[in-house]
Amino acid sequence: MILHVGVHVSIGGGVDKAVDRAYNYGSTAFQIFTRNPRGWMYKPLKPDEVTLFREKVKRFGYDGYVVSHMPYLPNLSSPDDNIYQKSLDSLINELNRAGELGISYLVIHLGSHMGKGFEKGKERLLNAVSTALDMVDNDVMILLENMAGQRNSMGSRFEEIQALLDGLSSYSDRIGVCFDTAHAFAAGYDLSTSKGVEYTFNEFEEYIGFKWLKVVHLNDSRYELASGRDVHEHIGLGYIGEKGFRLILSNKEIIKMPLILETPVDKKRGDLGNIMMIWYLAGVKPPINILKKWEEYLEKDPQDKEIYENYILKM
Repeated sequence: MILHVGVHVSIGGGVDKAVDRAYNYGSTAFQIFTRNPRGWMYKPLKPDEVTLFREKVKRFGYDGYVVSHMPYLPNLSSPDDNIYQKSLDSLINELNRAGELGISYLVIHLGSHMGKGFEKGKERLLNAVSTALDMVDNDVMILLENMAGQRNSMGSRFEEIQALLDGLSSYSDRIGVCFDTAHAFAAGYDLSTSKGVEYTFNEFEEYIGFKWLKVVHLNDSRYELASGRDVHEHIGLGYIGEKGFRLILSNKEIIKMPLILETPVDKKRGDLGNIMMIWYLAGVKPPINILKKWEEYLEKDPQDKEIYENYILKM
């Protein structure tokens, strides 16, 4: 069995360089922003970088396992007409950019209704997604990501995502769901215990359905259950913990998805350490070619060598 697991990688130096970074980690999937995620302005993609990106994705076997993520500023549920229009324009542009790059999935945050209520936010969000899909004729799927239970947020509960999917039923071939573990935990779904994981996935199947799941964001939570705070932690070092991730990764629907990590990079652990922890906690022994990539990387940057020696080599 092969896991499709990787991290969110930088496009610094050119969008094609993201593929190199993912490959150097021994990743089997990866996620990017196609531009600066903290601003509204953007530059068109450079044709030569697009060509290189596509060539590298094919050469390294990433077809179908590359994810793009919307920038941070857009709020597709906003009652403010100016913010809403800018957010819609951003969504349309990101759909086009993902299509240029041959990326399969575009993950979107569902935004905030800003105190106007879920129904008002839903009306705005459904209009934005349907408008973008009508205007952009490509194969990119928009993935609705569950939110972390922040005040006025959209889609923190599975019932809310169900309502959004129902409103987009005529676009079923271009809509899916991204499940984020840290968001779910912060919103009150207990992923740290056996009973909690079973309940969460039963609720997910009842209200959403695993048929809609296309990508999983695997992140631990720095804050306790139902905190409403979206702060990620290294895999196994937060409140979900190693036990929780073993349980999550034992789910047959979860394990076959692209598994994307959006974990911190700090003195405690680097990206490679979190990637290795997913293989270890899933109980899946990495193939030789991936082990060799890890060894090459750790020769240059030994930060996560202890995880390799104490966990991976003892599998």
